[in-house]
Amino acid sequence: MDRFHTEHQPLVLTVPGLDNSGPGHWQSLWEETRLDCHRVDLGRWHNPNRNAWVTRLDAAIRQIDGPVILAAHSLGCIAVAWWGALQNQAYGWPVVGALLVAPPDCDRSETPDSIGGFGPIPRSHLPFPSILVASRDDPYIFFERAHSLGKYWGSSFVDAGHCGHINAASDLGEWAFGQQLLERLIAQDQRSLSRDPAARSAMHWAAPARAASRTAHP
Repeated sequence: MDRFHTEHQPLVLTVPGLDNSGPGHWQSLWEETRLDCHRVDLGRWHNPNRNAWVTRLDAAIRQIDGPVILAAHSLGCIAVAWWGALQNQAYGWPVVGALLVAPPDCDRSETPDSIGGFGPIPRSHLPFPSILVASRDDPYIFFERAHSLGKYWGSSFVDAGHCGHINAASDLGEWAFGQQLLERLIAQDQRSLSRDPAARSAMHWAAPARAASRTAHP
């Protein structure tokens, strides 16, 4: 479902993981087919740095004059978790929701150095509604561990079945199920807006003052 981004409709920022998302990845396909999806350029895709990624994510969010939904995959989920733990945004603004797909376990002893610097994984609730999607045969995290991350972050947990790492190799195409979950987050935000538009307006005008005091350096 395509839609234009407006001051009331959230913009979806896709947040890839290690090595970025290639042309067959659902994030790339969403960006091609949806008018509301745009990728965050985190830089250093093959040699990521937690501080740099969180800083770039923060900069991308602050550039948007309106509500934001994050659609993150793999290591991008951990970057989102760190951003949520380090920022002092009011609950639900400017990030109004996040779809967190296949986060890796950065705390395992066998974690490769390329992602180990993102641990220990934050255990604080995220300051926005979120959905964590996990596969039962993801090679980068045990299913039970993914469920625990969802509890730490206050996320709704979704069992994706046996989809590997839920990436291009999973052959999901545009991943209709994932888009349904994304639409759920968008609809939740729109219901919240319809109930109390004055609260959205107040948060919008307060955002510049909060942004001036924020830091994105773990």
